[in-house]
Amino acid sequence: MTQLQENGNNQTQTGDVLMEVQNLKMYFPVTSGIFFQRTVANIKAVDDISFAVKKGETLGLVGESGCGKTTTGRCILQLYRPTAGAITFNGTNLCELNNRSLRPMRRQMQIIFQDPYSSLNPRMTAGSIIGEPLIVHGLAKSRAEYKERVGELLDTVGLNRYMADRFPHEFSGGQRQRIGVARALAVNPEFIVCDEPVSALDVSIQAQVINLLEDLQEQFALTYLFIAHDLSVVRHISDRVAVMYLGHIVEIADRNEIYAEPLHPYTKALLSAVPIPDPIADAKRERVLLSGEVPSPLNPPPGCVFNPRCTLVTEECKAEMPELRETKSGHWVSCIHVPGYGSPAD
Repeated sequence: MTQLQENGNNQTQTGDVLMEVQNLKMYFPVTSGIFFQRTVANIKAVDDISFAVKKGETLGLVGESGCGKTTTGRCILQLYRPTAGAITFNGTNLCELNNRSLRPMRRQMQIIFQDPYSSLNPRMTAGSIIGEPLIVHGLAKSRAEYKERVGELLDTVGLNRYMADRFPHEFSGGQRQRIGVARALAVNPEFIVCDEPVSALDVSIQAQVINLLEDLQEQFALTYLFIAHDLSVVRHISDRVAVMYLGHIVEIADRNEIYAEPLHPYTKALLSAVPIPDPIADAKRERVLLSGEVPSPLNPPPGCVFNPRCTLVTEECKAEMPELRETKSGHWVSCIHVPGYGSPAD
């Protein structure tokens, strides 16, 4: 077993693990030629990451746009077939299943998409959108049962039953996202990937949707992978937080731990950019300004992928990508300059 596989197994030593990712890679080929296409390079969207999610918890996955967060979520759901690695859900490696075998597994895993405007079919009513999974998976035995279940789902997400006959353009952005949540709940899943579900909404509406997701998690014993770039939102809803940069996970810790004592230079930079309401405290805190731009995943830098923008960079950083290691209980980091990083965790 590789060190990264060991990391994925050890990151959740307590509690039952529902979903585990081991050495996941997702490369998108860049081809050349018109008639005889050949692969000339690969975009390394996700490059060898490992983590686990316990039953009933919310793991926040944060990072800048283009770091591989959404790709990770879609690989877990097998919307993208990974280039390499294993994704184990309830003891089953999803990467080894064909499309027919995946079908019953999809009932247990759902997704809430980022954009409530493009993720709903404008030609379908809200009731049809919510009820479609019931038909696909054969969960409604009669028309009456179908209508009752759709009504229950509308009630659950805070919408009126009579809205089932309305089309998406008749709803506000927050109401549309509630329809997306209801659609995800239709098949009674265990695990939901929330792909930046509030980033397209007004701040006041964001709080309502976040509170709804928390209530639903408690009511239905759901497990979330919550993808976002807004660190304040992630802190509110997540139990643990994983920080991604250019296809790699660079830090994982409990939400309070990672906000109180971030260890990786990239995490420190992200947190220093989060606005806080207290002007006195804001003036006293350390500012971490990153130079340059995020490198292209088509041609990532050698060694630690953060080294071109890091103020602590040394020649050793340019030699190889540091492994994700546990430097203190439950706190994992990928940086050779962090105290206690010296040797792999037992």
